[in-house]
Formats: sequence, structure tokens, C-alpha cells
Amino acid sequence: MMRLDLTTLFGVLVGVLLAAPVAAQSLSGSYAVAGTNLDGSPYGGSAEVVWTSDTSCEIFWNTGGTSSQGICMRSGTVFTAAYVLGDKIGMVIYRIQSGGVLDGLWTVSGTDGAGTEVLTPQ
Repeated sequence: MMRLDLTTLFGVLVGVLLAAPVAAQSLSGSYAVAGTNLDGSPYGGSAEVVWTSDTSCEIFWNTGGTSSQGICMRSGTVFTAAYVLGDKIGMVIYRIQSGGVLDGLWTVSGTDGAGTEVLTPQ
């Protein structure tokens, strides 16, 4: 009986590992951006996620005349990105919601507070 349980567990783990890249890549595509700056003012725009390997991607934002790009990855229901904004480094952490909506918080090095950002698939 123990052998059957270990075999089943092994099968489930292999299935999850094989499915992870497909699930990660399902986040590829174009997004509408709606967020708040560190001072609370709203902004909007667009973003594009492009997978470059089984584990990492590039993300490109265009918001209110400002563009930036970064590297990103997924871990379960969390999607993260690091980016360069001017001469500073930023980070955003999104929770993956139903329908592929990404609901996040972001910050930039050397600043106080956090902004919000929601990416909605287009």
C-alpha cells in the first residue's frame, strides 16, 4: 500500500513539473494596465509579457508616456518582475487571479511606499 502511495505521489509531482512551463507561458500576451503611483495618483497604459524560456520572461510596460522593461517569472499563483525605471531598479509582485488578471504591488529602490498595479489580459 505504501508503494502505491509513493507511486501516485511521484506521478502527481512529475505532472506538476511538466505542466508548470505551460501554465507559466499561458501568461504571455498583451495586458491593459491600471495602477496608482507612490503618491496615490492613477495611471494607465499597456504591458506585454513574452516568455523567453521555460522559467523566465520579459515584460514591457508603456504607461503615460513612460516605458520600461524587465525580467519576470512565475511561481505558483505569484508572478514577479524586476525592472529598470530611469536610473533606479524596481520590483513588482502580482497575485494571479481568475481569468489571468494580475493584481500587484510595486516599489522602486530608494523610495518609500508602494504603488498598485492591475494587469488585465486583452
